[in-house]
Amino acid sequence: MNKINIKSAGLEDLEILLTFEQAVIHAERLFDETLKEGNINYYDIREMILDPYTEVAIAVSGTKIVGSGYAKIVESKPYYIFDKYAYLGFMYTDFDYRGQGINSSIIEFLKKWCISKNISEMRLDVYETNLSAIKAYEKFGFKKDMVNMRIGL
Repeated sequence: MNKINIKSAGLEDLEILLTFEQAVIHAERLFDETLKEGNINYYDIREMILDPYTEVAIAVSGTKIVGSGYAKIVESKPYYIFDKYAYLGFMYTDFDYRGQGINSSIIEFLKKWCISKNISEMRLDVYETNLSAIKAYEKFGFKKDMVNMRIGL
């Protein structure tokens, strides 16, 4: 088995990252009945790769990209003790590579990037019913914060 390396994504990785985005959306449809059918997009991955305030990370096994994630520096609300924080998303690991700690390695890579940018807080959203993802994030040290609630009218 090849060693997994985590590195910054480049524009040459865009095609596989667009495939990963559709896989994330497909998986999240199980948790969110309000997502439109067909191909939709959550991200402008090309712009994220080019944005100096966003780090897109990829996990690579040999020459194959097997995982992804990003951290984006955003302005915080004025009532928080920090001016900016990093929002994490696009966490994906190829099915054949799950259970190897790739998600944690990507988060660790993004954490180091955030620290290098003087960011002291990372946040992410996860569906309340996605228990395996919640468990993985808690294992890394994330804590539940707010619950987003909705009602269809």
